[in-house]
Amino acid sequence: QVTLVESGGGLVQAGGSLRLSCTAPGRIFSSYTMAWFRQAPGKERQFVAGIRWGSQSTYYADDVKGRFTISRDGAKAVALQMNSLKFEDTAVYYCASGTVYTMTSTRDVASWGQGTQVTVSS
Repeated sequence: QVTLVESGGGLVQAGGSLRLSCTAPGRIFSSYTMAWFRQAPGKERQFVAGIRWGSQSTYYADDVKGRFTISRDGAKAVALQMNSLKFEDTAVYYCASGTVYTMTSTRDVASWGQGTQVTVSS
């Protein structure tokens, strides 16, 4: 299991933007599918966005498509650019990695970050 470290969370007004980053010192991300999940209070952790190993193609949950962008930032970091944020985007965001090509289930995740809080005020 590898430690993933997130950064970039915070408080933002609705309509604003935030950029989250995930790093893993010493690890090369290109061999793993990387994804972001989020968990709001009282709700299950859910998939947000992913970038597949090998092809580097991206995929998104329907409710963030067109607003969020996941990308690799060099060999050891993954970013999540979040634009047009809504109140319902408020959650703890987790970076995740695994070997499943299109990883969308928490059951497929091999490593988790500690989470970073994103709060969107209405």
